[in-house]
Amino acid sequence: MLWPISICLLSFIFLFLLSLSFGILGVYFLMMDLIYFIEWEIITLNSSNIVMTVLFDWMSLLFMSFVLLISSLVIYYSDEYMLGDVSLNRFIILVLMFVLSMMFLIISPNLISILLGWDGLGLVSYCLVIYYQNVKSYNAGMLTALSNRIGDVALLMAIAWMLNFGSWNYIYYLELNDLNFELKIVGGLVLLAAMTKSAQIPFSSWLPAAMAAPTPVSALVHSSTLVTAGVYLLIRFNFLIVGNVWGEILLLISGLTMFMAGMGANFEFDLKKVIALSTLSQLGLMMSTLAIGFYKLAFFHLLTHALFKALLFMCAGAVIHNMKNSQDIRYMGSLCNQMPLTSSCFNVSNFALCGMPFLAGFYSKDLILEIVSLSYMNYFSFFLFFFSTGLTVCYSLRLAYYSMTGDFNNFSLHPLNDEGWIMLKGMISLMVMAVIGGSLLSWIIFPTPSMICLPYFLSSLTLLVCLVGGWIGYEISKFALSYDLYSLQYYWLTNVLGSMWFMPMISTCGVNCVPLSMGDIINKIYDQGWSEEFGAQSIYTFSVNYSLVNQFWQNNDLKTYLFSFITWVFILMMMIMI
Repeated sequence: MLWPISICLLSFIFLFLLSLSFGILGVYFLMMDLIYFIEWEIITLNSSNIVMTVLFDWMSLLFMSFVLLISSLVIYYSDEYMLGDVSLNRFIILVLMFVLSMMFLIISPNLISILLGWDGLGLVSYCLVIYYQNVKSYNAGMLTALSNRIGDVALLMAIAWMLNFGSWNYIYYLELNDLNFELKIVGGLVLLAAMTKSAQIPFSSWLPAAMAAPTPVSALVHSSTLVTAGVYLLIRFNFLIVGNVWGEILLLISGLTMFMAGMGANFEFDLKKVIALSTLSQLGLMMSTLAIGFYKLAFFHLLTHALFKALLFMCAGAVIHNMKNSQDIRYMGSLCNQMPLTSSCFNVSNFALCGMPFLAGFYSKDLILEIVSLSYMNYFSFFLFFFSTGLTVCYSLRLAYYSMTGDFNNFSLHPLNDEGWIMLKGMISLMVMAVIGGSLLSWIIFPTPSMICLPYFLSSLTLLVCLVGGWIGYEISKFALSYDLYSLQYYWLTNVLGSMWFMPMISTCGVNCVPLSMGDIINKIYDQGWSEEFGAQSIYTFSVNYSLVNQFWQNNDLKTYLFSFITWVFILMMMIMI
């Protein structure tokens, strides 16, 4: 079918206009302090009614606006990136289904309708991860689906436990937290669900594996949709996890996730996996901020992170596209000479990720670290916050060093250029948002400036950590004439830290393979073994044997044989008597 206007352009226009509408509404709701519940009665049968409830407040409207803005630009970008794909329409429809599932999740104050969006995200993400059909994609898709099923089961258990309250509209019960033990259990189950979807330890291995999806999908998934669903859910349920054991567990696990992802990114050479591990690190930061009770700050960082992370993935996609699908950063170099516009966008998003002053990431990350310095917190968590921030600058500078400086390390006859205007328009639009988005959101969400008074050393600690991290990133990645890399000298350390503490091996062999192989054994022993022996097969064999006996008696003239037998017995007796 020939479209007079491409489906990508139509989707872009529609989503962009929706994004503007929701953005304006969100700011209005924030200024007026409005919350709207809209109830749609789907069906009523014998006084039992099924009602779909929708929650509109400043948080859901602003988040929807950002998701739709990034989705629209990613779909527009896909028009050129996926050029020549025979299934482009199917790809765009899958992305739109993905966005629709996220909308369901954002506007639902009800656990049942949240499950609709939650499972929609899981199903469509599986379809998108296996979009390029090869063994690696299938394995990555299966790992993603099975890891997320654990969280889905936790959410189903939370729905079952909510039967104690007579309604699944959790939003009405959050204030009962101090009085109610049942809500604490619901909080624990929701925490488990959020940890699987946002890839916290020990469910982290699926996030880098999901890089098998096309790059536009990665830009969408890792900025504002799938991985942020868990963070958004915990922002809604923040009353249930702050100030109790769940908050302490979350603070420890998210801090370790942040540290582990930062270390792993410093030893990774796959461009998309470096950015994926960077996403994992930022998710750990958001979860840690939630655990210490600052949910608005976590939401603020969620929005700013969405802007520069989507831009980072789109720039990476443009580079990979021009490198003829090579993702190894060791083959790159001197990209700033060959692709100046793409390199500019790439470096702006990298600087925003590092928290460079007055870019988007600065407003949220700097405020988070100052609040952490001001908060009552143990030394270990404090160390993880600041050390992970240093690691962020470290791997960002390493990435820029490998890709932007030095000589081009691929073929001397190369196709590198900046002529992909459709991709560039999408990237430049997001770059503008990555520059001004942080300050705009800061003025909207925190209209009253926060006054934080700290000692000189603590207030300058953030800057010091960033500078030291950047210097170490340069030192460990520079090549000497003898190719004397630190990562090659200490290979055992590189092997442990660069493999995410062996978590992918544990997840694939331990978490997924062991239950699957146990299921196979149980299936053979019970379902196809003893249950057959004592069940259907046994009944079948018994019935067949006794049917044969019955058939034998029916096929023989018993009366004739009996009469003959009696006759012969009578004759024999007469002969004996005579």
